[in-house]
Amino acid sequence: MPQDVYFAIPFQARLSGYLEPARNEHVEWVRARGLTRSERGLAEYLAWDLPQMVARNYPDASYRDTVLLMNWFAVSFLLDDQFADLAEGPAGGGRPRAERVAEVCREMIVVPYRPAGAPTEVDCPITAAWAEVWAGLGAGMSETWVNRFGSSWGRFMAAHAYEVRRSADHRAPALNLDEYRTLRRQTVGMYHALDVVERSRHCELPPQVAAHEVMRAMRRCATDTIAYMNDIHSLEREEYRGDPHNLVLVLRRERRLAREDAVAEAIRMARAELDEYLRLEERLPKVCVELGLDADERMAVDACVEGIRNWIRGNHDWARSTGRYASTDHPGTGEDLLTAV
Repeated sequence: MPQDVYFAIPFQARLSGYLEPARNEHVEWVRARGLTRSERGLAEYLAWDLPQMVARNYPDASYRDTVLLMNWFAVSFLLDDQFADLAEGPAGGGRPRAERVAEVCREMIVVPYRPAGAPTEVDCPITAAWAEVWAGLGAGMSETWVNRFGSSWGRFMAAHAYEVRRSADHRAPALNLDEYRTLRRQTVGMYHALDVVERSRHCELPPQVAAHEVMRAMRRCATDTIAYMNDIHSLEREEYRGDPHNLVLVLRRERRLAREDAVAEAIRMARAELDEYLRLEERLPKVCVELGLDADERMAVDACVEGIRNWIRGNHDWARSTGRYASTDHPGTGEDLLTAV
């Protein structure tokens, strides 16, 4: 089964000691905010085990930040779950589902740019939860970081709205491999997730490093590595749902490959991206010297690199066990979080 595919990743597996107590507080938050409204929906959400993902990907976060990050993951993943119901019915005043998704995504994009505590302008459970989470996530971070996160988050939301609109338009031509890889680089949501490594460690990547071609390439290769591994692990879920946005399915269609050959090619592509990431990482110490970084700046760079490593390894380990990527047993939460209550 593709979910069982194992990648040899040369990074240590880490896990936060706050996993279980933070999980309990987080689940109560999810229920209190109306993000799961039925026992079936809650059971499906719990099967995804997002708290484990947070504990693996951000193992150095404090207890309070671990809860905050779990809440943020709930917002992101439950919003993604809404996209499965593309445009097959009315939502929000009779508008087609794709239009409502676009409206909600626009609201999610602008929240980080509003004054702290400003009310949302599109009212539904997912936007209210995101405004609350952002108030904590952005606290204490510089304007530079907020702008970088906001840009990453905005591209993620815009890409999802675009994907939903394409899925709702049955006349839209299928994406070719290059088009899919470009879109997937945004919909996988890694750029803003790597920005949050800094929030979890209470440090910030020096701007000159963030802008450097080597760091930019490292983030891109890490993003592609995780995106391709996710597409392999989630293949059966996407096949079951009829979702064409998966690397294996694109390879099958474009190159006319058998399923097992397409999976093998996707595995090869993921490994190639990881190998390139490792080559780039070896170049980073020289970059730090060339940029004349001081000791504190070097520590921030090292923390961010460790955060990328945690994400590559942690996401892989979570993906092989999560119920989210099972097929027929876990069809989705069935909750409508885009309609005003």
